[in-house]
Amino acid sequence: MTMALRAVACLELVTGGGKYRVLSGTHYKSIFEKIRLLFRTSREKHVLIISAFMLTSSIRYLCASKSFTQKSNQFYTSATPINPLQGLLQLLQSSINHQSLSLSKQSHARIISLGFDQDPFLATKLITAYSICGAPSVSRLVFDSICHKNVFLWNSLISAYAKNRIFEEPFCLFNRMCIGHESPDNYTFATLSKICGELRDLGTGKAIHCRIVRAGFSSDTVVMNSVMAMYCKCDNLGDARDLFDEMPHRSVASWNVVISECAVSDDFCFSEERWKCVKQMQIEGMKPDAFTVASLLPFCTTESAGRTYGREIHCFIIRNGLGLDSASDLYVGSCLIDMYSKSKNVVMGRQVFDQMKCKNVVAWTAMISGYAQNGGAREALMLFPKMQERGVGPNRVSIVSILPACSSLASLMEGKQIHGFAVRSELNYDVSVSNALIDMYSKCGSLKCARHVFDDESFCKDTISWSSMITGYGLHGRGEEAVALFNNMLQAGINPDNITSVGVLSACSRAGLITEGFEIYNLLTVDYGILPTMEIYSCVVDMLGRAGQLDQALNFINSMPVRPGPSIWGALFSASVLHGRTEMRDLAYGSLLLLEPENPSNYVSLSNIYASSGMWDGVAEVRMQMKERKLRKLPGCSWISVNSKFHCFYVADKSHPSSDMIYSMLDNLILMIKGDGVCALNI
Repeated sequence: MTMALRAVACLELVTGGGKYRVLSGTHYKSIFEKIRLLFRTSREKHVLIISAFMLTSSIRYLCASKSFTQKSNQFYTSATPINPLQGLLQLLQSSINHQSLSLSKQSHARIISLGFDQDPFLATKLITAYSICGAPSVSRLVFDSICHKNVFLWNSLISAYAKNRIFEEPFCLFNRMCIGHESPDNYTFATLSKICGELRDLGTGKAIHCRIVRAGFSSDTVVMNSVMAMYCKCDNLGDARDLFDEMPHRSVASWNVVISECAVSDDFCFSEERWKCVKQMQIEGMKPDAFTVASLLPFCTTESAGRTYGREIHCFIIRNGLGLDSASDLYVGSCLIDMYSKSKNVVMGRQVFDQMKCKNVVAWTAMISGYAQNGGAREALMLFPKMQERGVGPNRVSIVSILPACSSLASLMEGKQIHGFAVRSELNYDVSVSNALIDMYSKCGSLKCARHVFDDESFCKDTISWSSMITGYGLHGRGEEAVALFNNMLQAGINPDNITSVGVLSACSRAGLITEGFEIYNLLTVDYGILPTMEIYSCVVDMLGRAGQLDQALNFINSMPVRPGPSIWGALFSASVLHGRTEMRDLAYGSLLLLEPENPSNYVSLSNIYASSGMWDGVAEVRMQMKERKLRKLPGCSWISVNSKFHCFYVADKSHPSSDMIYSMLDNLILMIKGDGVCALNI
């Protein structure tokens, strides 16, 4: 018998098939305790079990309320009155914890049937339960049904609207509250200040601040923290800082508001200010908490000083027990992983990950993303199934983070498996997931699958969707399709951005569509007002260079309003080598060395050119320059995936166990390509 049926059976036994009857104390207590045990041990807290538990509690109360005073004998004992309020509160709390609208409605019905519909405390809980379940309109009905309202009821409804991002009603309620001679308290003002911050409504926020001062809450730390956060969100950092300086009593939350807003600001002065605030906070005896360090860690990757601070903050976390031992500190651990990953120290990020006792989807996603961004695509793909084995379900951010790993390895099979998971989990309707799938399929060589995702009408395409598909066509040299899709994009009313511009211009460059490329360049810059970036200029130079129009390319470079970067001269250098223009090649190479004297790729490229021309003195000179500068280029690597196992190969690599067979096959292929004879391929 299932748990729910057992509960109903117990309920029938107690009620006698729906009619209340008085049982012996021993018999009643035994059955009641069995139902309560079922309720406590059930994992899912099924609505039916909760109903049985609540109804038997009510029966117990109703029987007692009739003032049964029976003499003790072998059949009867006296019943003790039990207040059912505690049971109702437990049911309401369960509906809040599980965000269950059905439980909220059921508890509402029980409250009415037992005559507690005017109890202000239960009504406050019920308003909160409905709001958390996304039904603020029902919360309003509960509020309107109460005859005598107190400040807690007003606050609960104001908070209910705020939680559901309905920001106009709270101010109407506040006006009604004041007209009805109900005095707002600190919670009322704190909630309204937060709403003003969400709306970025500085005028209303200042009016609320004035009411706070008049009501005598200007020394309330919690209220003033909310006002200060409102000023920060309205970009009025000066008033926020003045308010902070005038506060008679500051809490850790007060410092967190200032630190977090300094962290968000791009101003260098505020960048320096946040670290001063952290030091001053500790000087005044305030201990940074998990929110403080979580606000600071994302900014420990963008500055040289910040990277040092990152290690110091990690040490502080360990010393003060903020870190990785409990579920409450998951966010701190995830921020640490992200900080180390963005600092190119994915090994330390993995150490933090392994030390975390509890890991949620954010922690797993941060580690997967860290590997994918730092060349650890294989490690990322190995973590993804482990995440699911541990019972953690990937979300859309997890999918978007793992797909670039498939692109890096050109692992089409793993990409299709992840796509299948996204479809089963109904995540493929998200535009960011669909865009990542288009990019993955394009880079894995399956334009057919990429176009299939793009043509799916289940998601709303944005500029990134069109740009990804256009870029995919460009990568495969299908310039005509890229230009046609670009024109369709414009006809659909989607404005191109810089990424779209680079994608379509590079497609024209690879396909040799010079005329179309220049028409699109003029269209982008004149009609759509796009300011050319260095990448866009590079595409134009590359387009002219591939077509052999090197003089026009050089004239274009000289007419640029900005100083040419390495990508510009690199495009001209490659085109000069391709068309044998020695003077142009030397000009481009000299400019490259001036801009990037420590880039070994520039030296290796010229050395290879000298070697192919038999200019061994030039090769020796370039190699000597690299040796003097202590430059060394990492060898190129290629790989294939066979039966979910990756095989990597370097230049002249013979470390693979099947290298003899591989080189034998390669020799046969070379003979076939040269046409020196047909060789049997024995595999």
